[in-house]
Amino acid sequence: MSSVPLSPAAFFEAVRDTGIAFYCGVPDSLLKDFCAFITQNVPAKSHVITANEGNAVALATGYHLATGKTAMVYLQNSGLGNAVNPLVSLASPAVSSIPILLLIGWRGEPGVKDEPQHVTQGKITPELLEVMNIPSRILPQDNEKMREVLREAKHHFEEKKSAFALLVKSKTFGTCKLPPNPPQFSMTREQAVTLVLQGLSSQDVVVSTTGMLSREVYEYRALKKMSHEQEFLTVGAMGHSSMIALGIALQKPNRQVFSLDGDGAVLMHMGALATIAQRKVPNFRHIVFNNGAHDSVGGQPTEARHFDDFSIPGIAMACGYKEAFTVKTETELVEGLHRLQNQSGPTMMEVLINTGNRTDLGRPTRTTHENKEDFMEFLKS
Repeated sequence: MSSVPLSPAAFFEAVRDTGIAFYCGVPDSLLKDFCAFITQNVPAKSHVITANEGNAVALATGYHLATGKTAMVYLQNSGLGNAVNPLVSLASPAVSSIPILLLIGWRGEPGVKDEPQHVTQGKITPELLEVMNIPSRILPQDNEKMREVLREAKHHFEEKKSAFALLVKSKTFGTCKLPPNPPQFSMTREQAVTLVLQGLSSQDVVVSTTGMLSREVYEYRALKKMSHEQEFLTVGAMGHSSMIALGIALQKPNRQVFSLDGDGAVLMHMGALATIAQRKVPNFRHIVFNNGAHDSVGGQPTEARHFDDFSIPGIAMACGYKEAFTVKTETELVEGLHRLQNQSGPTMMEVLINTGNRTDLGRPTRTTHENKEDFMEFLKS
């Protein structure tokens, strides 16, 4: 592999030369520089950050049906799980023959150290694409080799009229960053998470979502020299932590169960809100930390950033939550937490926060198996 990173601008130009002018998907840390370039240089009508990867495949399908052209869908390889159904039952040659350029961040690449939630997915990614009859190539950092691979992809689209994948290794792209969002609110996520954890009892159960939030939960306990048994850190499976919490709440009716969620995760599998609401579980507490961004993978915006006309609590109430409200300040958060704790659930508190996190934020030092075992013992107490 070339030691010189691939310029996001050069790759964008090469992709455009193949005739691709529509982009959609879910941001990934290995693609964040290219995603930032797209966000800054492609008009909104030609670039859509979707709630999940399956949505992106469907959107690319609609684009092709309307224009006859090929779209790019970008995603982390973990998102292939969300994309498999539309790729094989909609876009495949056996069904509708939809050409799509898949740009896939290859987390957990064999031989490259990564977090445990990426290891299995990284190992099976090439084989998974092969089973779906989707040809794949590693995206070269060399400009001419990169263009050669794109020419191969274009030929495939013309001849086979189906998906073609580019696997992106770590550090493939050169740097391109979105400008930082100016502060809109009074709290960071870490400040808000700290206030929530300080307000819980020693028997309350916590399930935290993927990304920076779980790291901040873990670090709070570590700095306080506390044990980590009280929370289950959902390090993978983005968008599913609230359903994990529901499974616990149903079986532990005498414990208050707090699902600490993020806006991007809620959007990814929003149908969970309906299931939670209609189970009418009185001990379920949902706290959504909304900064309007995929903060863990480059700060790409989510639809929840439209604070004036988009309401996660409004959706929750429409699904049947007993109460759902929004807080913006430390005082409102503390008061809101008391409301959650003293009212029959399911209830929700949305916390509006600024984007960003500490650059020296650590990662859990205990293994995922240790976290699971300690947590299960805690639930027995």
